[in-house]
Amino acid sequence: MWDPMITTLPGLYLVSVGIVKPVAWLCGWTGSVVCSTGMLRFINLLFSAGNFYLLYLLLSKIHQKNKAVSGFQRILSTLTLAMFPTLYFFTFLYYTDPGSVFFTLFAYLMCLYGNHKTSVLLGFCGFMFRQTNIVWTVFCAGNTVAGKLNEAWKTELQKKKDEKISFRKGSFSDLTRILRFLIKYLTSPKNLFTLTALTWPYIILVVGFCVFVFINGGIVVGDRSSHEACLHFPQMFYFLSFTVFFSFPHLVTPSKIKKFYLSLRKHPVQYSLITAISLFLIWKFTYVHKYLLADNRHYTFYVWRKVFQRHELVKYVLVPVYIFSCWSFADTLKSKPIFWILMYFVCLLAVTVPQKLLEFRYFILPFLIYRLNIPFPSLYRQLLELAFYIAVNAITLYVFLNKTFQWANSDEIQRFMW
Repeated sequence: MWDPMITTLPGLYLVSVGIVKPVAWLCGWTGSVVCSTGMLRFINLLFSAGNFYLLYLLLSKIHQKNKAVSGFQRILSTLTLAMFPTLYFFTFLYYTDPGSVFFTLFAYLMCLYGNHKTSVLLGFCGFMFRQTNIVWTVFCAGNTVAGKLNEAWKTELQKKKDEKISFRKGSFSDLTRILRFLIKYLTSPKNLFTLTALTWPYIILVVGFCVFVFINGGIVVGDRSSHEACLHFPQMFYFLSFTVFFSFPHLVTPSKIKKFYLSLRKHPVQYSLITAISLFLIWKFTYVHKYLLADNRHYTFYVWRKVFQRHELVKYVLVPVYIFSCWSFADTLKSKPIFWILMYFVCLLAVTVPQKLLEFRYFILPFLIYRLNIPFPSLYRQLLELAFYIAVNAITLYVFLNKTFQWANSDEIQRFMW
């Protein structure tokens, strides 16, 4: 019988049956062993091993032109990302996250190699684990489109004997010039035909997704009342803060703080405007999900209670932190092509803003894709990041195993978790 509280499609359960049933038949195991908790959790161990390999392949593909990066550094970065605390924790539980990450990363890898039909098939598998993964299918299509746009943009600049635009400058004239170029490029029938020919497999999947949403009456299956979409813009601020926390060796350095200070002094009007917009978005679009206030098993419950509920002005006081986080986040992506950056930010908004619930698991995929695409840090920073992840994992697993508690209305043992 299907539990109506489950809100994702049965991808994990189908894969579990596809793996466990044949193994049980070959080994002659009984039903009690086949459906045991340990056997089901073993599925996620397999996904985690696959994620390790995919992360290594993605790092090698994305940074293949960087000959200064040694094989040891690639393996070290792979190990670090595989131990990313929010993902690593759910390796040992029967959750959708390891499988969702596996199929999405696999789809991204196939996209980078130009195997778009395979990428779409894997993207569909990722969708079966979590419906919002359709956004990363769009990202794969956008990655292909961005490649063509970047080629055309370079040609346009060469024709005008202009210098390559820098996304960091962000001047109004630069942005309007990009917008004019996009309108000109995308209104050309020849260009549209070329892009459609490249991305038609993705288009079919996205159209299929739209049909699913229409027939289903929404993206959520099961308990829809607790998973309603909204314009929760502060989710972007939470994600950026989350990223800065887990990537502090790369994003919070003396040199970056100094550069940010100089940028503030150079563009006071722009930062004042950004501050005003941020305050408005927090004022009008902050939502607090009932689960966030009620479920004291999750760390988000304590973050919200200890930080945001300390005083009603705290959410506004944190705006400078959000602005620095956004600036540092974008600064580490400055080596990426301009249209790749635009596509990534569009997908980041699409996957975070509609979520009413503050849930760190929703940040796993956008974080990993971001982390895969930033330049390789120094060996010291890589080791610091790895040591930090190991410490966080050790603490969270110890707390989960040893610091149990019970609710007043239940005899079941409760545990702290992400």
